[in-house]
Amino acid sequence: MRREARAKRTRRLALTVQVASRSAHLPSPRQLRRWARAALAQDAEVTLRIVSQTEGRRLNREFRGRDYPTNVLTFAYSDQRPLAGDIVLCAPVVRREARVQQRSLTAHYAHLVVHGLLHLQGYDHQRAAEARRMQSLESEIVTQLGYPDPNATLA
Repeated sequence: MRREARAKRTRRLALTVQVASRSAHLPSPRQLRRWARAALAQDAEVTLRIVSQTEGRRLNREFRGRDYPTNVLTFAYSDQRPLAGDIVLCAPVVRREARVQQRSLTAHYAHLVVHGLLHLQGYDHQRAAEARRMQSLESEIVTQLGYPDPNATLA
């Protein structure tokens, strides 16, 4: 969907935030809502859960067959309207990636929330053309939120 069409009406977002991590410097529910809303093209009911490394690893192993914690997991429960799903952010992985990539922690969280919401809406990055489309949209949304382009160094 083109970006102009996204901005024409306010999307309804029912967002539940769960924090299951002791990590410091987590984004506020208000920030999470702002980032999620910026990525939405349609109404959605989303639970955004911030987890520990242990839970992130368990979820990745259980649902993706990969035995390591990952930065973000998206679970879509319905592709009908409103969209419904969960987005899981692994706080220690997000913090480590931000440090390695020399990005602010806030900007990295914003990018990953946008990334997760795009997955929920059916975007993917398994094939090169899909990846370019998704990264382009991520870059547009994240920079409109006032953060540096998260994909600028990936090109």
